[in-house]
Amino acid sequence: MMRDPQLAINEYLAKHGFEAFRPKAVLFDMDGVLYDSMPNHAVAWHQSMKEYGIEMSHADAYATEGQRGVDTIRQMVKAQKGCDISEEEAQEMYNLKTKYFHDMPPAPMMPGALQLMEQMHHGGMAIGVVTGSGQRPLLARLLKDYGQYLDEKNIVTAYDVKRGKPHPDPYLEGMTRLGNLQPWHTIVVENAPLGVQAAVAARAFTICVNSGQLPIHLFEEKRADLIFDSMPQLNERWCSLRLG
Repeated sequence: MMRDPQLAINEYLAKHGFEAFRPKAVLFDMDGVLYDSMPNHAVAWHQSMKEYGIEMSHADAYATEGQRGVDTIRQMVKAQKGCDISEEEAQEMYNLKTKYFHDMPPAPMMPGALQLMEQMHHGGMAIGVVTGSGQRPLLARLLKDYGQYLDEKNIVTAYDVKRGKPHPDPYLEGMTRLGNLQPWHTIVVENAPLGVQAAVAARAFTICVNSGQLPIHLFEEKRADLIFDSMPQLNERWCSLRLG
């Protein structure tokens, strides 16, 4: 059962020592939030890493989602082969993963996502995207599908920050781009534990949409403020939350 929104807000304010919550903007993650793309990513990760002798299961792909791809690869190589590789070497491996991903049929837009963004826009909320991806074809599609509510300058990618999720830097950059906003002005919509961790570390009000295969306790442990089972559910309940 979803927590009472007002209780969640009160606990958020107490957790961070803020006096008030006055949301002005929403920052969306992309994969698993705006697109139902994680099944494709999981296959691409597994197939590409296998060619380098790295075992990466579908569960691993979901658990590390949101993190910069090169960071995920360097961690997996370190854990399984006991050696450090450079960012350039990891990028070469990530390029193969990207090829596998783009060889698959395009992932569909996440049901409820466009309608939710429309509600937020009409409510006067500024909208941005913070993604661990940096693939230009994906960003071009993002602007094609959501461009009526989204400006390119408000998209933060893996290449816009030195430290990706789970560090707060990507979401702090998103706040800056949307008008030098404070955390108490900002709502984040995430679907991955590392993304939730990043948003909470940035002290934004963090909504988790559990659109993947992970148990809910992983998001509770990362201290998401509200948790929903799907984007359609969040879309249906947005007005009653009275967050914006």
